[in-house]
Amino acid sequence: MIKSKKLNRFQNINHAFFNRIGGKSTGIFKSLNCGPGSADKKKNILKNLTIVKKIISPKSKKIILLNQIHSNKFYFIDKNSKILRNKFEGDALITNRANLPIAVLTADCAPILIHDEKTKMIAAIHAGWKGAYKDIVIKVINFMIKKGCSTKNITAAIGPCISVNSYEVKEDFIKRFTKKNKKNRFFFKKINNQNYFSLNKYIQSQLKALNIKKIDIINKDTFNPKNNFFSARRSIGRKENDYGRNISVIMIN
Repeated sequence: MIKSKKLNRFQNINHAFFNRIGGKSTGIFKSLNCGPGSADKKKNILKNLTIVKKIISPKSKKIILLNQIHSNKFYFIDKNSKILRNKFEGDALITNRANLPIAVLTADCAPILIHDEKTKMIAAIHAGWKGAYKDIVIKVINFMIKKGCSTKNITAAIGPCISVNSYEVKEDFIKRFTKKNKKNRFFFKKINNQNYFSLNKYIQSQLKALNIKKIDIINKDTFNPKNNFFSARRSIGRKENDYGRNISVIMIN
């Protein structure tokens, strides 16, 4: 479990980026797999989510998750939202409700946790390259601003994801990003004549473009097995038939 130093300054919220340590799952899902969409035993996933909930908020009924689809779709949960009836399909959650932990699941994609210190509003974003390319982070921040937040009061923490040195991509991938903006070439580098992409730096640039200055990047490569995170790319490389999901959670106390 990792905490953002910048988010940890705020007494009114609790948050954490969890790795794969400390759960009940076995085999390729060992051990804190929190992904209901994985092929893991459902009873183990529920036990793992309960472990996380007890750490973040023992009094809360459940952690709110999404059916993630690599989109730019998000949901705002306020006091009138009927959360227990809804099945959220998208890639970000925003709320101003207390004692309601919201979370995203990742396995190389970037989790982003956001807090506005004046409105006390929070957000949890799942951003792989598709979501980042589709500007999900920008859309979430702009919505929060419409709801009264200010970029000067926002703190954003970009959690553990695949690092640039592990994220090899093809030329058509680069062309897609540079066609959108020529300056995006900055987020690619060559290593031994192969192309690599920096997902967290790309997301950081989007936050900076919105004039957000309080940004925390947790530089832990999920692909590197020494860091104890689930990694889709690593599992695919090993020809495993599935992979676990890391959970990142934030809640207003």
